[in-house]
Amino acid sequence: MSTATVISLVNRTSSAVTAPRPDGFTDVFRSFFDRSGMCLASLDPRGRVVEANVDFFRQFGRSPSEVSGLSFYDLLHPSVRERVEQQFARLTEGRRARFADPMVAVRPGNSAFTAELTGIAVHGQNGQVESITVLVRPEKSENDPQLLTGRKKLLTAMDARILEGVASGVSTVQLAATLFLSRGGVEYHVSTLLRKLKVSNRPALVSKAYSMGVFAVGAWPPRVLPDYVK
Repeated sequence: MSTATVISLVNRTSSAVTAPRPDGFTDVFRSFFDRSGMCLASLDPRGRVVEANVDFFRQFGRSPSEVSGLSFYDLLHPSVRERVEQQFARLTEGRRARFADPMVAVRPGNSAFTAELTGIAVHGQNGQVESITVLVRPEKSENDPQLLTGRKKLLTAMDARILEGVASGVSTVQLAATLFLSRGGVEYHVSTLLRKLKVSNRPALVSKAYSMGVFAVGAWPPRVLPDYVK
């Protein structure tokens, strides 16, 4: 089943606020929900998982008991949580009906996968958003992204500030003045970061940090996530 078909079914369910639904429509929708071949879940307005289909549990590597009542944000990599929270807030506040964004999720054991996330607001009889339906379509890739998780505190607070400055294009002299360090002190921290991330120069340092999920997605100036600071 295509994403467009599933979205159409969810929209039909959401839009039928005052008019009675056709006989059997709920059962048909439930069948599609369970057997669509896509990862589907229903969340409450606070983002907690109310129910999900078998494909969702399988993709995320968790059992129904582990997922039920869990915040959907806890299934995401830290680099994308803030962005997804903002999108869900727009849905629950009525500022938009749906969104589609790339996402990175983390399975038990800290393996990660990338996917397209679609969120759809489902309205109740009073016109308020009563739930959010999420569709997760994993990208077909032979290699999962090599992302860090919050369990690995890689950087000191000063390392983080230096890395943010380098990613923003701030010069060594400017960083030294801002952080009350000598130029040699800044270069020392940069060299330490190059060794930690196993790269040879500043452009590679920034690219590696982004690829590992150290920076928050969509943030400018670049911001190191607290999960990775000691």
